[in-house]
Amino acid sequence: MLATVCLGAAIVSASQDDPDRLYSGRANLSMAWRAADLWAARAGDEYEAAWKLSRVCYWLGTHALKAERRTALERGSDAGERGVRLAASRPEGHFWLAANLGALAESFGLAQGLKYRGRIRSELESVIRIDPRWQGGSADAALGQWYFEVPWILGGSRAKAEEHLRRALAIDASSLVALSFLADVVAADGRRDEARALLRRVMDAPVDPEWIPEDAEYKVKAAERLRRLSR
Repeated sequence: MLATVCLGAAIVSASQDDPDRLYSGRANLSMAWRAADLWAARAGDEYEAAWKLSRVCYWLGTHALKAERRTALERGSDAGERGVRLAASRPEGHFWLAANLGALAESFGLAQGLKYRGRIRSELESVIRIDPRWQGGSADAALGQWYFEVPWILGGSRAKAEEHLRRALAIDASSLVALSFLADVVAADGRRDEARALLRRVMDAPVDPEWIPEDAEYKVKAAERLRRLSR
């Protein structure tokens, strides 16, 4: 009995020191914060730790208490910058840097949006140059969101947004990110039937085991938007 208890305690302790395992449980924010601290201890000169710190900070910066979000996103941006410096030819650092800057731009006012808009686009374009198929075309999906959300006078374009989102879907037809953003684009263009069809695809698509919390959120939002579009 004592040996069993000790073994169980050792397994729990190991899981608490494994940032990848902790990140997989990121819906529990305490696990995400712990993963961030573990990766931060190695992120100064280790590429894998730097981009993974940037990734978990993006999650925290979009899910933690509001008072904690900006600090998390700035920490994630710094980690993404380190990742780019350590391995400029790899996509992860560029992508998660863009994601953190995008969340800062979206959440903290016009000045932040103006400050970061060009850098966000250039980092996503870097991912596409390195590997357009990386993570199921995620960079094209994010660039589609960029073109949709940025005002046309500052470079936004619904046509380019749709082009990038369809490129992402050509790589991964079940991308909930791309389907969701494309539904926004076509709805804004008055194509409500097409938007409803895309949202149904979000709801019917399988959940990616690597992105369970994110996919669950997209499905909930799709159901809400479908109800609004069906009125």
